[in-house]
Amino acid sequence: MPGSAVDQRTSGAPPQLGLNGLPEGSWWDWDIIAWNAAELRLAAGHDLAYHHGLELVFGDPTFVSCAAQFHDPVFRAATSEEIVRVTRQLGEEPPVFVAFEADAGGLEPVSCLIAAERVEVVQETVLRYWRDDAAPGQRFAPWVRPSGPQAS
Repeated sequence: MPGSAVDQRTSGAPPQLGLNGLPEGSWWDWDIIAWNAAELRLAAGHDLAYHHGLELVFGDPTFVSCAAQFHDPVFRAATSEEIVRVTRQLGEEPPVFVAFEADAGGLEPVSCLIAAERVEVVQETVLRYWRDDAAPGQRFAPWVRPSGPQAS
């Protein structure tokens, strides 16, 4: 799996995203920017109004319990109970588990759990608004389209 974010454990348990697995950066603000049967894409940055700089891309997600928007996640190993529960629901143990606690705007943190076939950490600038002068290496979020007369 690409990047250092996935801890390949030798115990036979699925790989899990570790606390030290994310690249250096201000990853306080998070949201789901794409989700379908093939992919769940979480985006992160210090302020998601104009761009984000980090994505966790889960290939073939099989179990997702996660708020649509959250802040300041604390990643942790999935508990043995969580692994057993999800494995029973799916009929097999998924290759990747990612577990975390996060602020979703309520009085207490929410527990989130994602199981998937694979996870990739992508670090690049993703613009959330149209601009004609986007720099090389920048891309646009899936919903961003040109606006104005040039879009016709």
